[in-house]
Amino acid sequence: MGLDRVRDLGARESGLAVVVTARADASAQVSVVNAGVLDHPVTGEPVIGFVARGGAKKLPNLRSRPRMTVVFRSGWDWVAVEGDAELAGPDDVVAGFDPSDVPRLLRVVYAAAVGGSEVDWGDLDAVMAAERHTAVLVRPSRIYSNPGG
Repeated sequence: MGLDRVRDLGARESGLAVVVTARADASAQVSVVNAGVLDHPVTGEPVIGFVARGGAKKLPNLRSRPRMTVVFRSGWDWVAVEGDAELAGPDDVVAGFDPSDVPRLLRVVYAAAVGGSEVDWGDLDAVMAAERHTAVLVRPSRIYSNPGG
């Protein structure tokens, strides 16, 4: 089990996943996103990626407390990925990553999550910039699933 299971379940459900971040009071903030597996833009290691709009509550949570969980499911099969998130966007810089490459990274994340290629998502560059979209890259530290999954 591992990221191959994530790819399989994600493909069955158009990349739909539940993400869980921690609020300042330690309660869970949960939302549904399109997420997928891609190579980290600096290290090349496989990470889970999704895109968050600039005003999303998960972004300040992750800036303060980067530990999070992403859960992919299809039917009763599920896999959870825990790890630390790294943010790349107009308000967040990743060491060793050129901020001018953020639009391309957002397209790569969308392609990994929903399908197609980064070229297919190019028409959204202006919208993503206006809404201050941010790529969330999660380095897996623990992956687990339901029995038999």
